[in-house]
Amino acid sequence: MPSAISFPLLLQPPATSPTLKPSALLLLQTLTTRRIAARPFSPVALPIRAAVAIEKETPENERPETFLRASDGLLSSSSSTSPLSVRARFEKMIRETQDEVCAAIEAADGGGAFKEDVWSRPGGGGGISRVLQDGAVWEKAGVNVSVVYGVMPPEAYRAAKGDAVGANSAVKAGPVPFFAAGISSVLHPKNPFAPTLHFNYRYFETDAPTDAPGAPRQWWFGGGTDLTPAYIFEEDVKHFHMVQKQACDKFDPSFYPRFKKWCDDYFYIKHRSERRGLGGIFFDDLNDYDQEMLLGFSTECSKSVIPAYIPIIERRKDTPFTEENKAWQQLRRGRYVEFNLVYDRGTTFGLKTGGRIESILVSLPLTARWEYDHKPEEGTEEWKLLDACINPKEWL
Repeated sequence: MPSAISFPLLLQPPATSPTLKPSALLLLQTLTTRRIAARPFSPVALPIRAAVAIEKETPENERPETFLRASDGLLSSSSSTSPLSVRARFEKMIRETQDEVCAAIEAADGGGAFKEDVWSRPGGGGGISRVLQDGAVWEKAGVNVSVVYGVMPPEAYRAAKGDAVGANSAVKAGPVPFFAAGISSVLHPKNPFAPTLHFNYRYFETDAPTDAPGAPRQWWFGGGTDLTPAYIFEEDVKHFHMVQKQACDKFDPSFYPRFKKWCDDYFYIKHRSERRGLGGIFFDDLNDYDQEMLLGFSTECSKSVIPAYIPIIERRKDTPFTEENKAWQQLRRGRYVEFNLVYDRGTTFGLKTGGRIESILVSLPLTARWEYDHKPEEGTEEWKLLDACINPKEWL
């Protein structure tokens, strides 16, 4: 699932965190999304190639009320006060978030409008891709949601789990059906003083009716929101991180410091020895808390995107800039492209498994720049940004 992007939210293999246990399964993600443990992920080590069966999409003329199969809407147990399943409530949340973010982006642009593509799959699932391009404020803004049903072989399950679960079972495990849903977005403004934003939130379940040998039923949540400016305005970065911390603190005070470090570790461009941007929060494989609590946490994080980001855009979108400022922004956009095409799990896995290409690559900016051996002069504003990407800072 591309991050970032996970666009569309496709399957991606999970990673581990120094502070959180790894999940049991392959993970869904949009253009966003995307984890790294103590050392950065190397795409060369990816153990699974085209191991997941997902039906091709069919274009649709109208948005359906739901992309869920008919049997997925209601709870199979009375463990919650809501009559709707976690799948149904998560889909409702991501579709509401897509509408709210797109409305805020169009309002900030003052004239641009999103182009929308709706697609479905014969066996259930589908998605909505929205892109605003060449607006007054936005060079390119993509906000995608998807609901995916598929099947993974038991080897893929074990590879994702990261251990030998089921390897010694006397009963050979069969294919493992799964469900995944998520929202993923990347927003690239035109003004070099206005930062790029990426966010992605997703939910994953195995779909077997009971535990299968070597493949027990599992579920987890993942996601995050991160900021990638070309120039540092400390008040902007502090505001952004404070909103992330406030969302985290409503559920667990340990979340922000853990997920902030995880974000710094994940968005690491190994061949440059620098981060893509100035971080935010990132989490994955999260299932060691109450499921209702984590659904609430993911919802809170999604609802925090607009207050974290739009005030910054309103402050910076009309700031005068020079050709030199624009050239530096384009160089940093080049770093964005490098990370997404080389290291991002959602993008690389989507390309290897035949995902919807327009959705996968919607995370990329319209324009970028590469200069040979470019080094900003020490002490300049450009150097300060690069230094912060090489040496992550605590902003709060």
